[in-house]
This record gives sequence, C-alpha cells and structure tokens, in this order.
Amino acid sequence: MVGIGLLMAAAAVPGTALADTVYVTAGNLNCREGKSTDSAVLGTVPRGTKIQRESDDGTWSRVTVNGNACYVASRYLSSQEPASVLDGKSAAQVHEKNVHVESSKDVFLDKNWEFASFSKINSEAAVYYKNGRADRKGKTVCVNAGHGTRGGSSMKTLCHPDGSPKVTGGTTGAGAVYASAISSGMTFADGTPESTVTLAMAKKLKDKLLAEGYDVVMIREEEDVQLDNVARTVIANNTADIHISLHWDSTTSDKGCFFMSVPDHRSYRAMEPVASHWQSHNALGESLVKGLKEKGNKIFSSGAMAMDLTQTSYSTIPSVDIELGDKASDHSDAALEKLADGLVLGIGRYLDGQK
Repeated sequence: MVGIGLLMAAAAVPGTALADTVYVTAGNLNCREGKSTDSAVLGTVPRGTKIQRESDDGTWSRVTVNGNACYVASRYLSSQEPASVLDGKSAAQVHEKNVHVESSKDVFLDKNWEFASFSKINSEAAVYYKNGRADRKGKTVCVNAGHGTRGGSSMKTLCHPDGSPKVTGGTTGAGAVYASAISSGMTFADGTPESTVTLAMAKKLKDKLLAEGYDVVMIREEEDVQLDNVARTVIANNTADIHISLHWDSTTSDKGCFFMSVPDHRSYRAMEPVASHWQSHNALGESLVKGLKEKGNKIFSSGAMAMDLTQTSYSTIPSVDIELGDKASDHSDAALEKLADGLVLGIGRYLDGQK
C-alpha cells in the first residue's frame, strides 16, 4: 500500500520549485520528515508509484504522497515509468537484447527471505535472465560484480548472522562484529576503479554463460546499484544455484587468481549457514581455479586464501569470492576474455558434477 504510515507533513525547505509527475524507481522508497537519512521515516512508497514532486535540490525532493508532503532521495525518481511496470513491454525488451535471452525480470530483496533483515542497503534490483536456447540447462548462475554501491562503506552490517566476531582479518579486522555494508574497492595501477573492471568482467561472463545455456542473475549492470553484500548474497540464495562474486586483490605484485576459501576455524565452520555449506563453497572455488588455470591464467600459490567473508557467512548455496588478480594485473579486454573463459569452464564442470 502506498504511503504506509505517512502521518505528518514535512516542514518546508527551499529547493528548485517544480510541479511535475515522477515515478519511484527504488523497490521501496523511504519518505522522510526532513532532508537527511537521519530524519524520521514517515512511510514507504513502492516501485512504479506515480507521485507529485514540488521541489528538488539535486539530492532531496519534496513530494506529495496521499496528500502529505515528505522528502525522498532524488536519485530514485524518474520522469519515465520503470521498466518492470511498463505496459506492453517485458523486462527483457528493456534490459537485454542478447539472442540467448527469452525473458528477464527485476529481482528485489524480499524482506521475508532468510537473513534479508540483516541488509541495510537494498532499494534497487538485480536482474534475472532466463535462457532462451533450445538446450537450456536449467541452472542459474548469480554473477556479482564486486563493489559499486555508492555510500556502502558508511553503513555497517553484522559480519555473521549470529553476531559472533570475525575469525580472520581482511578489509575488516579479525574480532570485528560489524563490517562495511559494502566497500568501495581498490584502484588499479593505471587509475581504473576496481568496480569498473568487475562490472566489465561480469558482463563478459554473463554473455558467455548465456551462450552456454545457463540462466543468469546479474547483481549489478551499472556503475552503481544500491545493494549491499548481505542483500546481494540473499538474492543469490533465493534465485540461483551458485553465486560468484568477482574481485581483484589490493596487492601490487600481479599475483594471479585465487579464491577466498572458508577458514579452517572450528567455531566458524560450526556456525550456520556456514556449517551446512562450507564444503560446497570450497569445491566451487577449486573448480573455478582449475578452469582458470587450464585457460592459461596465472594462479596465485595454491589458488586459495582462507578468509572470513560476509558473503560466505550468509550463503546457503555454493558461493565464492574469486580474486582475478590484483592492482598490477592486466585488465584489458583480452585479459578479461581469457578470465571469463576460465570461469565458464570451472562453472560448467562444477555444475555438471552436481547432477
């Protein structure tokens, strides 16, 4: 229902005067008493809702919902109706023209899904692509382009769903109970943001997986998507058979590829959902590394590094953070093609082995 709990009007604050009709593009947009994320939430408005905008200062818009004035983030308003609610058009017509796609749809975080309540940033959607090939495999791969969530490092989520502390260091140190909802990532030696490269890698991997007959869930297809690590993981848990998060490490030695394996730590491996799934996480990682190696990609050491990750801590399907090099690594188009070929090989072998 639109505007649940909108009990009071917001105080007038100056902005560029407008009188236009706009649409909500977020899954559920918070309506606030003032122009700040610290302001009280008066209610929420679902995606696709048509509302009147009175002013916009570039960051916050004053709007009218059910006759009450409030403030919403301007970036979640558009003069055009969102793709998922356009009459007469499928999401596939808007999102995808790939010859292997039969249809596609937006996937928002369902608040009723297990662990969804631990997410702090979840206003936007992933996209599910159903394969249209005659030999469709009936398996879905979640491709997660690491990072790329503006403001994610300023929010905190529990490292583990049971509230226990991290058992290894990393971006967040061992012993921490809370971590950044999603970090901004590193910058390559040539100045390219990691999030830009993970996105390019994800798009190549998507195309190759679709060509092989897999369905694909794309967590991120733009420079920014408002989904934190918990939201990404929970979406993957409920829409895919496996979850692969793409990253490059922050070192500068051109070290090669490896996956983040589940730490051999008794309390961590005893915690659910890790206890029920850590072996499948490691098996998927090993398969990916073997595929990468066979396609001629450089592998770091044994191909694995133990790490306590938010992703692994909330995953209920085989799930891996794969590091495809570091700051000094070649991330040219040709290099990404070679990496994508290795990942597809590893994915195929892992999923074939699960039949």
